[in-house]
Amino acid sequence: MQAIALTELVDEILAGPAPLPLVRAGDPVLRRPTPRYEGELGDERLDRLVRAMREALHAAPGVGLAAPQVGVPLRLAVVEDPAEVPPETAEARGRVPLPFRVLVNPSYTPVGDGAAAFFEGCLSVPGWQAVTARHGTIRLRGQDERGNTVDEELSGWPARIVQHETDHLDGTLYLDIAETRSLSTTQDVLERWAQPTPELAARELGFTLPRVRAR
Repeated sequence: MQAIALTELVDEILAGPAPLPLVRAGDPVLRRPTPRYEGELGDERLDRLVRAMREALHAAPGVGLAAPQVGVPLRLAVVEDPAEVPPETAEARGRVPLPFRVLVNPSYTPVGDGAAAFFEGCLSVPGWQAVTARHGTIRLRGQDERGNTVDEELSGWPARIVQHETDHLDGTLYLDIAETRSLSTTQDVLERWAQPTPELAARELGFTLPRVRAR
């Protein structure tokens, strides 16, 4: 996308309602790999977009939001997770607080062959969750909003969040890699499958816990 067209699109979106409305599954913007961010927005406009995305993330609420989910085809995401869950759930899922951060041009590679499968949802597929296998530890590369290099390892739930949001930037929804037989309404997940791990759901719904699929 040309820089002028991109800035005009972002200005139009930022001039709209707040918090930003979220794009839902079925919109082509969620299915197109995003181009790298090369500074086209400038610092001030990028800061406004990031603030608006964070506001939308809190309003949803969620733990991660990719730019295509607000209609912006750009390799940019925001993540934040207070990890306010019961201790046994936090331990089983490796869920620890993830402070707010901006991911610019992120990519990830698995570290080791460890993997974990848990129920996962998406703000662009509201009302549903499915068991999804993710790499247990990843190496995240990219930049922050000021162009500083990011190169670090993440494990547990923070690694899951980063994988989910980075997949968005490649045009992939979690449903593309989830165990479809596990698909449940969010209400059922809360009422039936709220255990720290999805073993009971696997037995009752008749599926084998999935392994990580190649992207």
